[in-house]
Amino acid sequence: MLNWDEYNKEETQVAPSIQNTATEAPKHAESIAKPEPVSEVAPIAVEAGSRAEAARKAMETFDASEGVKELDEMHNGRVQVDDKAMINCKADLNQLVPFKYDWAWQKYLDGSANHWMPQEVNMTADIALWKSEDGLTEDERTIVKRNLGFFSTADSLVANNLVLALYRLVTNPECRQYILRQSLEEAIHTHAYQYCIESLGMDEGEIFNMYREIPSVAKKAAWGLKYTQQISDPTFQTGTTETDKQLLRNLIAFYCVLEGIFFYCGFTQILSMGRRNKMTGTAEQFQYILRDESMHVNFGIDVINQIKIENPHLWDEEMKNEAAQMILEGTELEIQYARDTMPRGVLGMNASMMEEYLQFIANRRLTQIGLEEEFKGATNPFPWMSEIMDLRKEKNFFETRVIEYQTGGALNWE
Repeated sequence: MLNWDEYNKEETQVAPSIQNTATEAPKHAESIAKPEPVSEVAPIAVEAGSRAEAARKAMETFDASEGVKELDEMHNGRVQVDDKAMINCKADLNQLVPFKYDWAWQKYLDGSANHWMPQEVNMTADIALWKSEDGLTEDERTIVKRNLGFFSTADSLVANNLVLALYRLVTNPECRQYILRQSLEEAIHTHAYQYCIESLGMDEGEIFNMYREIPSVAKKAAWGLKYTQQISDPTFQTGTTETDKQLLRNLIAFYCVLEGIFFYCGFTQILSMGRRNKMTGTAEQFQYILRDESMHVNFGIDVINQIKIENPHLWDEEMKNEAAQMILEGTELEIQYARDTMPRGVLGMNASMMEEYLQFIANRRLTQIGLEEEFKGATNPFPWMSEIMDLRKEKNFFETRVIEYQTGGALNWE
């Protein structure tokens, strides 16, 4: 296929012969093929009284001026960078460029370049291990089931929040573009959990209903849901201090807590299992999901901080205290979940170690949105985790952790 450079090159080479035709006739003019005439094709007649005739008549009388006027009044001409804002923006949301937030567009590109599907992962070894009577201990089986039960619902809750609330209320097109990409990834994650559950032959009713029936799972789901109830109402609008704060609460709940804390106990457990050469297919799925979730958390925190910059009146002492309280409540719920899933030591960890790890993560989430650490001196008790989800490298996760991965194949870690 020709590219533009080759096209120009050919054009330059042909040009002299064209110029010569005025003074010198080609030696083999008779051999030059003449273009065949294009035959006229009569259009198919539209029958009187048909739907096609009705459509044609409707378009002949269609007046576009009203719609054009509405667009002009709503968006007031071409969008300039300074017209853009994270929330309450009146600029045309259909005009993607010029970009105001390059980081949002880059995250969209990075996410798109790292597309994957669950069926790419071989689950054969997991199936054999799960079916073996002595393949896993009861505690290990509980961990697998609890995590698939929570995550299979959690990503659906996140997707609902994105589609029914955030996409409508975040008024920046490049951020909306990433939100669309995240929505697809949440669907893929839910698919991945379903793929694991189906592959292992688990009781689907039991697993998919844990968020209703297991208290430690139900509490986490219910905590997140309360922050979507108001803003997912189609009549909810931002534009006042209180409604803008309500949106900010939702962003903190979902990005800092649901995706930024509630995922970490379960991911640590499953990845620890994979390190011991157990449930390696499931662990690989979780690695792919973790990479996506790290990007989601970073995107959400950037959105939160940008809203704070553009709307400093929202980030008052009351809102700061409320945000810290939300992160600490989420940490406590995840600690309860750790105690429920690990009543005894398992996989080289126990609930006490996980508690410190979650406090370490909570400190990270607090400082990322400009709040003070709560748990002074908390450290990461699982140093091996830094190879997979080093919190201090979250910001450039793709550049420093995953190597040469585009669409499909296995993760290759430094």
